[in-house]
Amino acid sequence: MSVTLTEAAARHVKRYIAKRGKGVGVRLGVKTTGCSGLAYKLEYADDVAPEDVVFEGHEVKILIDPKSLPYLDGTELDFVREGLNEGFKFRNPREKDRCGCGESFRV
Repeated sequence: MSVTLTEAAARHVKRYIAKRGKGVGVRLGVKTTGCSGLAYKLEYADDVAPEDVVFEGHEVKILIDPKSLPYLDGTELDFVREGLNEGFKFRNPREKDRCGCGESFRV
């Protein structure tokens, strides 16, 4: 099982953690919501919880709770700019469907 991030995502995370002045990486998970059932949740993490599954790429830690890992296995986290918008993009090979508004997905 693995979760990765692109160089662009790693640069953005490192920059933000440096600006915050603290943090060990990002915590990635899923929550039940929306019309398709699941939504990604992403937050900056200040510490590693004992139950976290830890992946590392480009010197950035990705922390995942064990319950979310089956839904996220193989996911690549990217940071993209599209026109005036920018943000994280999830490339999840397990994703089978996504709702029309893009908020939630199904595996």
